[in-house]
Amino acid sequence: MKKILLSACAVVAFGFVARAQNDGGFKAGIHIGPTIGDAADIYNLNAGVDLAYTFAVSDKFTAGVTTGYSYYSGKSVDYNDGTFAYSAKINGAFIPVAATGQYSVTESIFAGADLGYAVYVGEGNGDGGFYYQPKVGYQHEFFEVYAGYKGISANGATLSSINLGFNYKF
Repeated sequence: MKKILLSACAVVAFGFVARAQNDGGFKAGIHIGPTIGDAADIYNLNAGVDLAYTFAVSDKFTAGVTTGYSYYSGKSVDYNDGTFAYSAKINGAFIPVAATGQYSVTESIFAGADLGYAVYVGEGNGDGGFYYQPKVGYQHEFFEVYAGYKGISANGATLSSINLGFNYKF
């Protein structure tokens, strides 16, 4: 119930910010990439959809809010503690609720970051955590392509992946 309430609040806040800004723009896109670090022992791949609304702070800097759905495809993992053995495959999923910022280094190249909280909505019990995603990319009037490092930190562990993404600008 807590996850549903938090997700609903995020959608309402996202809509409020979108209506409050007249000079902003929507972006919708997809991302995909392999998991890295300790997460690679449990998950194969991260893929998902992204939605953002940004407004111009200056000629070269935009800021706003972002959300989406990020799915982590689980690997089959064998557990054996000497007395009990089983095999499990756990898929993970998160809904990030974050602030986003993007600086245009040149007309075509940008650097940006997302910072916020990722709500766990995957199988079984799971924890959400601090969400961050630095990224760099190529931008055009109607789209952008980027590479980013996505991390979700909770309870002393980090779920991380390297992603390629594509956003369409409305």
